[in-house]
Amino acid sequence: MLCSQAWLCSLPWLLLLLLLLLGAQGRPANNSGLRDKEQQELLPPDHLNGVKLELDGHLNRDFHQEVFLGRDRQHFEQLEQLEQPSGARGKLSAIFSKVDINNDKKISAKEMQRWIMEKTDEHFQEAVEENKMHFRAVDPDGDGHVSWDEYKIKFLASKGFNEKEIAEKIKNNEELKIDEETQEVLDNLRDRWYQADSPPPDLLLGEQEFLSFLHPEHSRGMLHFMVQEIIRDLDQDGDKKLTLSEFISLPVGTVENQQAQDIDDDWVRDRRKEFQEVIDANHDGIVTMEELEEYMDPMNEHNALNEARQMIAVADENQNHHLELEEILKYSEYFTGSKLMDYARNVHEEF
Repeated sequence: MLCSQAWLCSLPWLLLLLLLLLGAQGRPANNSGLRDKEQQELLPPDHLNGVKLELDGHLNRDFHQEVFLGRDRQHFEQLEQLEQPSGARGKLSAIFSKVDINNDKKISAKEMQRWIMEKTDEHFQEAVEENKMHFRAVDPDGDGHVSWDEYKIKFLASKGFNEKEIAEKIKNNEELKIDEETQEVLDNLRDRWYQADSPPPDLLLGEQEFLSFLHPEHSRGMLHFMVQEIIRDLDQDGDKKLTLSEFISLPVGTVENQQAQDIDDDWVRDRRKEFQEVIDANHDGIVTMEELEEYMDPMNEHNALNEARQMIAVADENQNHHLELEEILKYSEYFTGSKLMDYARNVHEEF
């Protein structure tokens, strides 16, 4: 349908342009506090792109989309918001061609494995780039190192404490009046800080060490520490291993109605399937720390191949152990988060 008023048609674009212009305005130096985005950057994120578990032990619901789209995921989200299925279909077709390196019009498990590793590396590089900005935010004197006290001052400032007062008290070794919840978070962060401090330990983190602090998937030692934390939170009998019942008993929330019960049931079913079919590598009903660490390692090529086979199995309707373009289009929500099948059917009918 054509728009009767040209200026109305362009209104969304004008608003978008205005937002971009406002976002591009320079901001003053950060001397007394941190803005919302910078506050979030001070904490290691619970969600790590391309890693199968969140740091709190929940399954990463977006994992398949992250390792299939890489940085293109944001582009797909924009196309969906703008209701442009043709653009999303074209983009998905272009991705298919890139994955299909031998140009036989179908994707094998090996081709998908190579693609998953490439997209995971993209997430790694993105984290490195973001870390440069985050590190500058917490390195006030620009000496290339951040002490635990410097970080603690910035963290508490992000929680509403007066930065100058906190800095003065820490300098004079005075007691800080901090609520119990904030103190518990600080204690956990301090443990992680010490783990990220590469030998010889000096309690100062350089840029690479700070990357390991925020993104433990970049360091084998920190990955091990992350797994220890997850097992500690889920392990109920203290044997440093996980049974199926321990893995599926993480509380989702209070079940108040049937809809909430259905969500809980889906959550338990997904976790049981992941535990039995993927994490428990030797199928003995027990997940050891080594098994969980292998499962969590985003650059594990064996895991990438298994993931590729699982992704193919989801959409492989003709059971030839490969993916054709129409199969990916039909199951586009699994791969991209966008529903394109209705559009694909309409296009087919038009021609």
